[in-house]
Amino acid sequence: MPSPTVVLLPMWAPGHFSSMLEACKRLLQCSRRSAGGGTEAFSLTVLVMPPPMDSITTALTSSEASSSQLTSGDDVGIIFHHLPAVEHPTDRSVYPSDYIRLFAPHVKEAIAGLAAPVAAVVFDFFATTLLDVVHDLALPAYVYFTSTGATLAFMLRSPAIYDKEFAARLQEKQGTVDLPGMPPVPVTSMPSPEQNDYAWFVYYGRRFMEARGIIVNTATELEPGVLASLAVPGGDRGGAPPVYPIGPVLSQKPPRSGSATDRSPAPPPHECVRWLDGQRPASVVFLCFGSMGWMDARQAREVATGLERSGHSFLWVLRGPPPAAGASLYPTPTDADLGDLLPDGFLERTKWTGLVWPSWAPQSEILAHASVGGFVTHCGWNSVLESLWHGVPMAPWPMYAEQPLNAFELVACMGVAVELGVRDSFFVEAAELERAVRGLMGGSEEGRKAREKAMAMMAACRKAVEEGGSSYAAVQEVVQDILRSYGSSRDGDSTE
Repeated sequence: MPSPTVVLLPMWAPGHFSSMLEACKRLLQCSRRSAGGGTEAFSLTVLVMPPPMDSITTALTSSEASSSQLTSGDDVGIIFHHLPAVEHPTDRSVYPSDYIRLFAPHVKEAIAGLAAPVAAVVFDFFATTLLDVVHDLALPAYVYFTSTGATLAFMLRSPAIYDKEFAARLQEKQGTVDLPGMPPVPVTSMPSPEQNDYAWFVYYGRRFMEARGIIVNTATELEPGVLASLAVPGGDRGGAPPVYPIGPVLSQKPPRSGSATDRSPAPPPHECVRWLDGQRPASVVFLCFGSMGWMDARQAREVATGLERSGHSFLWVLRGPPPAAGASLYPTPTDADLGDLLPDGFLERTKWTGLVWPSWAPQSEILAHASVGGFVTHCGWNSVLESLWHGVPMAPWPMYAEQPLNAFELVACMGVAVELGVRDSFFVEAAELERAVRGLMGGSEEGRKAREKAMAMMAACRKAVEEGGSSYAAVQEVVQDILRSYGSSRDGDSTE
């Protein structure tokens, strides 16, 4: 009988796709180590959903290729199965989970048709609309959660607390929300209060309860209070499934092996990295806002003014608005026209102290550079983890989704960030950016504490994923649970 496989159902967005693949590769490696002890290793089967728009296709293809390379030449345990396209509405208001739901018959057919027995199915949390497919096939399901333990805690609580009164408080931006393991969270720091989004949070909170376990891209050391509360069943969450914090999960570019068989020339450093090579250690503030972050001229000019007044060196990745034509669930920024976006004379005045880069830039490589001393970030969780991995303190500028909650946690709970005042519609004025950059990069007490905490978190993150660390142990627990469940089902145990 062939060895079992674990089926992955990732979302197409690169930050979700590569994160899930990298996380489950840890499970794969752990199962191989376990196999040396007499248990059975499994493979990975990745069901790739075509994205709903061409703009993401390129990013997904790139993500898949780079993630495959991370297997260091040993990718025999990972199979990519591309699902057929589905007809779908092109309206921007279509939610990702609604689009994913359309793949139900294709997913069921693909899983049922696999030659290898299926030990488990791991879903991106957006794909929990397909849980019924896995229930029909009598397979154990795990959720992979790409965001924080705090966001997970809120989703699990949302079915019990979301009502008309709570919705009104969100709209009026009044009061606080109690999340176990955290100080009271201001309503203004909760995820963006679109009615539809909160309806989905309630949906996810209910469906997560059907999973055998929830795998989270965080570490016990990053969110000790929240994760401790999630480990205790009962309360608003009822009998919630076990939570496995296995992070930080990062797609790190592997170093060149230097073997005699690898004779290909090393690619030249990116221009941003070459520019950083000429800067003093910890002297540059880095501004970057994720794969969907962009600015119009009004906001870009405020940022430019604030940076110039701060007097600090900067590397600013500035993207322009998405194309006006076409619809997209996740609109992709364009390369910036710096002449249209920036104040007259700004580039000339700052040419010795700053670099504005109008296209994609290698964020992780930049954060790893010794010249970077601070990070103004949109608070996407992958970006936050990259910053913590390299010990870089932050100034959080949330822009959408759960990012306001991430920003609150960075400042109020982790202490690794200097607060940045963000107005309605996530607008930041020049004077506020100047203040935050000075605090982050200068000698303020707040900035000093953030730098110290960021360095401490760097050490904690790295220790967590090493052998004997908390996240390493959580990976082992997930693998043991998968193999235990598979063994019981193979032996005909009807209770699994």
